[in-house]
Amino acid sequence: MADLKQYFPMIQERKEVLEKIRESRELLTMFYSWTEEQQEEFLDFCTGVKGPRMLYDGFFKEVMNPESAPERLNEFLSLILGTPVKIHAVLPNDSTRLADESSLLITDIVVELKDGSLANVEVQKLGYKFPGERSACYSADLLLRQYKRVRSKKRKKFSYRDIKSVYNIVLFESSPEEFHEFPEVYIHRSEQKSDTGIKVELLQKYVFIPIDIFKKRQHNKDITGELDAWLMFFCGEKPEEIVRLIEAYPQFKPMYEEAYEMCRNMEDIMGLFSKELRELDRNTVQLMIDEMQEELEQKRAELEKRKEESERQKAEVERRKEEAERQKAEIKKQEAELNKQKAEAEQQKNAAEAERLRADRLEESERRKSEQLEQALRRIAELEKQKA
Repeated sequence: MADLKQYFPMIQERKEVLEKIRESRELLTMFYSWTEEQQEEFLDFCTGVKGPRMLYDGFFKEVMNPESAPERLNEFLSLILGTPVKIHAVLPNDSTRLADESSLLITDIVVELKDGSLANVEVQKLGYKFPGERSACYSADLLLRQYKRVRSKKRKKFSYRDIKSVYNIVLFESSPEEFHEFPEVYIHRSEQKSDTGIKVELLQKYVFIPIDIFKKRQHNKDITGELDAWLMFFCGEKPEEIVRLIEAYPQFKPMYEEAYEMCRNMEDIMGLFSKELRELDRNTVQLMIDEMQEELEQKRAELEKRKEESERQKAEVERRKEEAERQKAEIKKQEAELNKQKAEAEQQKNAAEAERLRADRLEESERRKSEQLEQALRRIAELEKQKA
């Protein structure tokens, strides 16, 4: 394993760090308020066993300070945006962002570029729900801030042409699940475009960088390009990764030196680490709330769906019941019609029987008359025979 102390002689030994902690009751109390795992993490980056976590708020803002070292953020933004940029001013980030949003971030730096564009660089430790919706709301807030500031400055000379692009650049230390659907992609650039190809300048632009995906993809691979070097600087913790980085890109060595100098001030560095732990706890709670809220919404939607299905089934039962009643009534109607037809048939049968009997009687009467006539004719013939 590479020895970082050969490159950064200001790195302290473990014994030296522990002695400084024991010299102060307050620092000792703070140290033992951490879990063993947290204590080891702190000692590891202070003593060079691991590299400093450059995405920690204290390290990031010190190393990437746009006021004291603007060239660093200039270079990073230029690589991200794909065009040379220069920071013109650092803006306060006391915007109208929702109160709970501030607890979701490790770092939030807002700068104005030379062309008037705004760029917000934020670092999120955990992958919160709705990353796109959150970024869109904050981007809209930045755009409104720019509009108010420019309109106030130019007054009657104001033109909407004076409003410039707003870039929201988000580095996820642990990215939301949406980004893991693209395991080979670690930079996502997004902006609004028309489906017809018409050129309308819509000013809100986004860059999402899932650092964890980059780290996984970069494992045991050589650094190819300055942008990958910056991302390795933000996530590399193994001494051999840091050595490869500073040997290939020596401009990062002074940044590590600044971080290790910070580690020598035990009170400040322990305060920084404690703040990170508090933010992590708060962020974890917020993430749990988001997940519980989403689960609640899903259950509510499922319950509503079941209710609708129940109502549909109930309506279907009622419809079938009505259909059964209708069929029952129809059957009764058909039975009545059948009984009527049966009665009519019986009447016709009886009438036919009566007619048959009448015909039989008539036939019998005619037969008797015929017999009587024959008898009469025979009698006449006998009498005529006797007379002759």
